[in-house]
Amino acid sequence: MAFAEQDLIDIRRYCGFPAKGGVPVEAFGYRFFQWYGTLEFRMENLSADEVTTVQNTYLTNLRTLETALMDTSANLDTAKAAVWTHNPNENRDRKALYNDWRRRLCEFFGVPPGPYFGSRATVELVV
Repeated sequence: MAFAEQDLIDIRRYCGFPAKGGVPVEAFGYRFFQWYGTLEFRMENLSADEVTTVQNTYLTNLRTLETALMDTSANLDTAKAAVWTHNPNENRDRKALYNDWRRRLCEFFGVPPGPYFGSRATVELVV
């Protein structure tokens, strides 16, 4: 059992690696991202049960958390309505939970979060 292409795209994205693209490029891949090659190898060589675990546990939850994070913008203009009071930290709390699940996915694959995991990209020089 293999991942669908969308699953592979989401796994790379959730783990903090850039889009692979459809055309091979010299300046991309395992030489430029130390753990990228390991992630690609593991995604292509998981057992059927491991693929199911990633799809049902990690991807399902991450997609739900990502959507919920986007939905927090609906309450940005309302602090209180009748008895309901908006959590001013909702976006921060949801983002922390989302990033926690992203880290768990990286741990499942045995790779550290990629260079685009955080809020800004970092560059690592390997000599």
